[in-house]
Amino acid sequence: MRLIRMLLVSALAFSCVAAHADDKDVARLTQLLEKSQTLSARFSQLTLDGGGTQLQETAGEMTLQRPGLFYWHTDAPQEQLMVSDGQKVSLYDPDLQQVTIKKLDQRLTQTPALLLSGDVSKINQSFDITAKEAGDVIDFMLKPKTKDTLFDSLRLSFRKGLINDMQLIDSVGQRTNILFTGVKANEPVDKSKFTFVAPKGADVIQE
Repeated sequence: MRLIRMLLVSALAFSCVAAHADDKDVARLTQLLEKSQTLSARFSQLTLDGGGTQLQETAGEMTLQRPGLFYWHTDAPQEQLMVSDGQKVSLYDPDLQQVTIKKLDQRLTQTPALLLSGDVSKINQSFDITAKEAGDVIDFMLKPKTKDTLFDSLRLSFRKGLINDMQLIDSVGQRTNILFTGVKANEPVDKSKFTFVAPKGADVIQE
């Protein structure tokens, strides 16, 4: 629950480090992201503190379509729903009966979930990127070029050309691992998934 809220309300702006993107690494990541104009998958998410103690484990499903359309649903009992229609992002928390709606601006496109469905032509403007390849797996380390952030690093891993997992590490060493399974690329998706209508009686907060 903590992560999905941060995916909505926080921009990834990691502490600057001495890392510079190799043009080949940027081109490779751009190619892999652009290759999948639509994606759907199940995900499992595990969050650990700096000492390795488990804090939270959740699962759910996601669907995306470029550019900027995104659906991310976390299963009960910690159910939350995040939907982007390309113009705004809606976060629905059934427990609180609350909907938070934010404009999809450049800050939000730098968050890890929306990064997968955003405008990849701008990725090099926001991140320093390095890559490491082993067999059919390639890992990309993304280091934001701005300061004051909740995260220190973001790793995107691809297996056989498809997104496989993500890992985020924050300034106190807390790690969030997201594993994608049953990944399907470039299949038709129901566009109604990207239109959110607030449930009757829900509190709606516009930001």
